[in-house]
Amino acid sequence: MNAHYEMSHDEIARTRLSGLRRQHRELDEAIGQLGTGGVVCTMTLARMKKRKLALKDQIARLEDELTPDIIA
Repeated sequence: MNAHYEMSHDEIARTRLSGLRRQHRELDEAIGQLGTGGVVCTMTLARMKKRKLALKDQIARLEDELTPDIIA
């Protein structure tokens, strides 16, 4: 049986959100390890922190997209 299944927009967004959260967590751990490792390339650390902030922004946008607007 060849069942064809397409993900909904919300399912795609939730999958993307999960991946972004994982990347953010892994980058946070890598930054923490660099900070305790002694000699650190400040350019590399700055790029990693900038990437982490960009991931945080993407996560926030997706969360806003997935959260229904509630009229008070």
